[in-house]
Amino acid sequence: MHGTVDGFSYGLVTPLVAYLMACLGGALGLRCTTRALLVAHSWRPGWLALGAAAIGSGIWTMHFVAMMGFSIAGAPIHYDKPMTYASLGVAVVMVGVGILIVGYRGATGTALFTGGTITGLGIASMHYLGMAGMRFDGKFEYNTLTVGVSVAIAMAAATAALWAAGQVRGFLWSVGASLVMGLAVTGMHYTGMAALSVDLHTTGTPSAGDSPAGLLAPMLIGPLAFLCLAGVVVMFDPLMVMGKPDWTPAEHRPGVPAHPHTVGRTRLRTRRKVALHESRTPQNR
Repeated sequence: MHGTVDGFSYGLVTPLVAYLMACLGGALGLRCTTRALLVAHSWRPGWLALGAAAIGSGIWTMHFVAMMGFSIAGAPIHYDKPMTYASLGVAVVMVGVGILIVGYRGATGTALFTGGTITGLGIASMHYLGMAGMRFDGKFEYNTLTVGVSVAIAMAAATAALWAAGQVRGFLWSVGASLVMGLAVTGMHYTGMAALSVDLHTTGTPSAGDSPAGLLAPMLIGPLAFLCLAGVVVMFDPLMVMGKPDWTPAEHRPGVPAHPHTVGRTRLRTRRKVALHESRTPQNR
């Protein structure tokens, strides 16, 4: 028996809040990725890890905030906690792999394609693994074509976001990119939701699991606290906000010996300037 599905039980409240969460995680993640491209290699893994965790947490929170508005008529929904939190781990890890590729190889065509593909697959995997963690007296069925469209949207959004992070054009650029990324990720979510239909069982009892209310507190408090912490890091790092590099050429740093070839070229230019000056100076009488 097919069940009646409602994805907007609270109207536009859950889609708007979900979109804002996706934008917040995307903005923080992009700024951290941008910062990683501007610092020395020793600091880069930390910034990239923070960016991956911010994007993964933002997307995961977006998904489950949106799912607060999802209901099935006549079928109470519960959640399997281990699988639900496993979806968060998948999002962070796969997003992290994609960000590391771009962070160390740069925003080149190959790196963007590889990193965007892995990151997009991570976003899609988080979505469908989270859906698999839902328990009710029935099962989900998916339209293959619509699922493929949702995965393609996730990959395109991830590639565009990584490209934007590699441009290093300042804070407003990343904010605009995060708004687009949030729209794409939220669109991917609701495209994936449009792909499903529900087949309810006429007999039996709902599977055991935690209710949505039972997951609400840890689902929001944990990721939100982390995103707030990442936001504090961004706010108190002016170089990351402005998008300006904090490095100078090695030969200009105090206490750092210049490269031998640089020293040679500098001496040669100095000798040429002295010779030119002497040739223009009148002879002493």
